Amino acid sequence: MTPDEFAYTAGFVKERSGLVLTRDKGYLLENRLMPVLRTHNLKSFSDLVARLRNGESALHAATIDAMMSKDTAFFRDWKPFVHFRTVVLPNLAVARGIKKSFRILCAGVSTGQEAYSLAMCVRDAPALEGWSVEIAGLDISASALKIADDACYSQFDIQRGLPIRTLLQHFTKEDDYWRLDPSLRALVKLQAWNVLDEMFPLGRFDVVLCRNVLVYLDLQTKLDVLQKLSRLLVDDGVLYLGLNETITGVSGNFRAVDADAGIYAAHRGTHPSALSLATKIETQRKTRRLFSTGALFRFASGAAFSQRRRLSSSRFRQLRFRAGHSRGPTRFRYSFRRRWPSPASCAACK
Repeated sequence: MTPDEFAYTAGFVKERSGLVLTRDKGYLLENRLMPVLRTHNLKSFSDLVARLRNGESALHAATIDAMMSKDTAFFRDWKPFVHFRTVVLPNLAVARGIKKSFRILCAGVSTGQEAYSLAMCVRDAPALEGWSVEIAGLDISASALKIADDACYSQFDIQRGLPIRTLLQHFTKEDDYWRLDPSLRALVKLQAWNVLDEMFPLGRFDVVLCRNVLVYLDLQTKLDVLQKLSRLLVDDGVLYLGLNETITGVSGNFRAVDADAGIYAAHRGTHPSALSLATKIETQRKTRRLFSTGALFRFASGAAFSQRRRLSSSRFRQLRFRAGHSRGPTRFRYSFRRRWPSPASCAACK
């Protein structure tokens, strides 16, 4: 492949998929496109480039499909799925207890293993029995979506991260392959979609997985995709990224919960990120308590100012300390009434 052929092909791939290929990745381009040449009876990369320039849609789709990485696994990297099962699902059971439904988006679903891992976590949660759960799986690769739709995996795929107990519970053996339970397959709705396109027609989601997708994009494309994902997430939503992907200092729409595990909370000015579904319930209770005591203090201090009385700085620090270390709103209000000096006896108010 000549430098001009590489430049055109790399530009074509970046425009259609966002994938960035530098000159040192020429070997990758050639290796992945060689099957395309054989399938379409092309003699050289010059023929491929010429037909790409002519606008053959079938060849365009085959080229993009060939360049997409399809490496995935059940419960990949494990930590995000432990967090999803032990933190997010219990929070959803509480926060969505009235409507009993929630939605999950898996962008870059590839051959489906991560989306089906989420489905297994949902199925194994007794508190969510009878709930309406939708998992939307998106990918640009038609060949990957075909495998995901079939939900039938080889022994090699099964051995990559799937515990034996989970395998026997949710899969059945068919010759040399394992087929997913049809009821679990029905939870996942697969759709061909490019993350570079607008995603607002998909609706809002409580949880978004976009793992090992941003790592292949340049900075501006990454920012655009993150902006689109932010608009899809509800105020208390959760974003999961790959372990090698970080958006700290890149996007202000998300706050890191555990950056090493790729766990982020939606960041809204009107909604405290500490109340996110990504935060443990104990932390949420503490945050709500602090907000309650803070509101009470603002009300009390406002009343004092309206009477043209001012608190001393030492008294202000004492009240702020007590608000941050009280065991609950009731105890704080009781302590507040007991300790608040009356206008007649307060030297600071005279």
